[in-house]
Amino acid sequence: METKLKQELGTSLLKPTGHSGGGWISEGQSYDTDSGRVFVKINHKSEAKLMFDGEMASLEAILKTSIIKVPKPVKVIELDRGCVLVMEHLDMEGLSKHSRHFGEQLADMHLYNKRQLEKLHKDQQTVGSGAEQLGLDAVVKFGFDVPTCCGYLPQVNDWQEDWVTFFTRQRLEHQLDLIEKSYGDKESRELWAKLQLKIPQFFKDVKIVPALIHGDLWSGNVAAEYDNGPVIFDPASFYGHSEYDLGIAGMFGGFGNSFYSAYHEKIPKAPGFAQRNQLYQLFHYLNQWNHFGGDYRGSSIRIMKDLVK
Repeated sequence: METKLKQELGTSLLKPTGHSGGGWISEGQSYDTDSGRVFVKINHKSEAKLMFDGEMASLEAILKTSIIKVPKPVKVIELDRGCVLVMEHLDMEGLSKHSRHFGEQLADMHLYNKRQLEKLHKDQQTVGSGAEQLGLDAVVKFGFDVPTCCGYLPQVNDWQEDWVTFFTRQRLEHQLDLIEKSYGDKESRELWAKLQLKIPQFFKDVKIVPALIHGDLWSGNVAAEYDNGPVIFDPASFYGHSEYDLGIAGMFGGFGNSFYSAYHEKIPKAPGFAQRNQLYQLFHYLNQWNHFGGDYRGSSIRIMKDLVK
């Protein structure tokens, strides 16, 4: 692997620094190179290239907003078995003292595309220019240019004009299809038949503008660079409903009251927020069920029962 890395990165120096990381999907290792320190994520699964291509595209999209710090992606490199993603190395610590700042930044990232669309609309009215001429990257649909993976399971990111259609078919239904294939779970199948009919009611009178979201925003994917503010990483991005990121954020703890208050000062809770939050958490519990098995079945079933009442 190191020979391939040297060749692909064009470096004669490739020295492990002793900094390692990673989670339950990929391993990580930092190296010093001729052009500075990099962090290399390594995965030996057959789906690794798809996963890392999606992560690189997600990092690039977040980077382009210039709002929240992410490690700058460098390159996806295929190995004989698996793949690596090379990115900037960052020295990180816990988020705690930057919690409020992160809430503000996340809201600004979620509002970024809306503001781009507003600029485009205003400029079109005054000068008749298109987005390309104005240098704006405004997005009008829900989805993403490439598949992204939440965990190691690919997400269907085909562009849709309607958020409810996108979320119902390409998030919840996709997960439940995988559960049906693996477990043939009768209760989840019966609950889903009822729930999918109710989902449009949870979005009644809510105007949703496509927002760039992280997609897997649990506390393990957020930190702070030493003395330099919040950092997010391991994204599974797409353009969706801003509330979506708050679903998993509330599942495993780690985000304080100051984060939520700062976020909602910029994006106030819309009517029906609590039920939609449950709906977004349902996706992540189903995703956990598909990754880890039946330990997450109970939480998935409980939420479905609550929502169909």
